[in-house]
Amino acid sequence: MSRHTIRFELNGATREVEVEADRLLLDVLRDETGLTGTKEGCRVGICGTCTVLVDGRPMTSCLFPAVHADGTAVRTIEGIAHDRELTPLQTAFIEHGGFQCGICTPGQIVSATALLETHPRPTDEQIREWMMGNLCRCTGYFGIVRAIQAAASA
Repeated sequence: MSRHTIRFELNGATREVEVEADRLLLDVLRDETGLTGTKEGCRVGICGTCTVLVDGRPMTSCLFPAVHADGTAVRTIEGIAHDRELTPLQTAFIEHGGFQCGICTPGQIVSATALLETHPRPTDEQIREWMMGNLCRCTGYFGIVRAIQAAASA
């Protein structure tokens, strides 16, 4: 298998990693960079647990070839908080019960971050539509929607 050196910005810092051509971004993040906040869920791109932002757009890292990250800016759950201060969205997830088991929470927060960066005052319909790519078996989504609404109002 051929190996490639990729260079990308990861949570604001330049990273250079050598990867096989078929390596997925999820595996590179977890195994090569040590950032384990991005979770593995389904491995087929339908649950959203592994969502990261690539150039500001939500991507399922379990399907994203790592070589395609070359020259991009990747932001994971570890890069959402600023100077170790929780964002209003992260605080709202805590205050409004936006999580229970926590498995989907990193992907939920990363996706919701992109939503609020794109639509600072989303409607309930926009929230529900945007978050459809992130499955949650525990919350029934009520706390997640309330958390996003609260963060949008902050």
